[in-house]
Amino acid sequence: MRQAITISDLRDQAKARLPKILFDWIEGGAGDEKGLRENESAFDPYRFLPRYLLDVTGRQQRKALFGHLYESPFGIAPTGYAGIFRPGADLILAETAQKAGIPFIMSGASVSSVEDAAKVAPDSLWYQLYAAADVEITRDLVARADRAGCHALVATIDIPIAGKRERDLRNGFDFPLRMSPGLLLDGFLHPAWTLNYLRTGGLPVMANWAPYAPRGANAVDVARLANSHSFCVQTWDHLELFRQIWPRKLVVKGVMHPEDAERAVSLGADGLIVSNHGGRQYDRSVPPLEMLPSLREAVGPDVTLMMDGGIRRGSDILTALCLGADFVFAGRPTLYGVSAAGAAGARRAVEILREELDNLMGQIGCLDLGSADLKRFLYNPSRA
Repeated sequence: MRQAITISDLRDQAKARLPKILFDWIEGGAGDEKGLRENESAFDPYRFLPRYLLDVTGRQQRKALFGHLYESPFGIAPTGYAGIFRPGADLILAETAQKAGIPFIMSGASVSSVEDAAKVAPDSLWYQLYAAADVEITRDLVARADRAGCHALVATIDIPIAGKRERDLRNGFDFPLRMSPGLLLDGFLHPAWTLNYLRTGGLPVMANWAPYAPRGANAVDVARLANSHSFCVQTWDHLELFRQIWPRKLVVKGVMHPEDAERAVSLGADGLIVSNHGGRQYDRSVPPLEMLPSLREAVGPDVTLMMDGGIRRGSDILTALCLGADFVFAGRPTLYGVSAAGAAGARRAVEILREELDNLMGQIGCLDLGSADLKRFLYNPSRA
């Protein structure tokens, strides 16, 4: 893993190990993938203005969030079906976050259960809620996250209908995976993943959804049940319900419009994650980074504002913080890592981002990320 010096290196290792159909599911976006690419390229115009003749030996990147002091200003974003790419990946990511002292948002489409994640990440666990078509299932999922001690509930609002992910359509990707000649050949060409998949029992059960399936349901049955509740209608009434039944911090993920941000806060949201679902839902999305200043202006300085989308470097993290984010989440980097090399890969992804951020802070004389005036380090030549 020490040979992996960038997130791009971990991406290449994951690509080599995974069958194409699976890697494309991680890597791909909607339509022509303009939105996906622009999530990353939105960071390109920004540069940093250094301040010199400072003692930078005391720099530190700890950041307070919802009353908890985390060791870095970034966390692990929710990534669905991670347990397909590496058995036990959800719990590996949770434990990685716990050991690193950063938050982990467990996906609403995870393979492992929220209860098991709480055992390995009691200080780091948040839960992403995908509301079910059956409100009683939704209520029970929220209650389980509460009993597990999740520090925040992350209501995700940016998937009203299925996105057109053309890589997946061409590859015939579906969950549960359907055996086909192409998939069998793909598996044969990637024996390390295939042997591990078969050795651990093949398709895993989506443990968060298993309690709602009929007695005796197998992994395929549970996956189909979960899929039947995907893309259900959500309205502001649902957000009010979540606020009523969730006792701790409520975060709304997928906010992009200032008016939606204002309304979510008025209904009791404690924090917002500016996100376009990693460019996976529709192609002509505005990059989240570009919306940060507008949303910060809309909600004011006291609302916790976070973002995800396009984070591949420590410099990306600092750019987002300078533009008004209180905290940043990244999904693909740690998913590349865990897919490539399990716990060692997930740990390396966190280390890379942390090391790059620390190096940049030292280079420009940024000693503390808790400063209210981080924007003084940022320069955008295209807007000068």
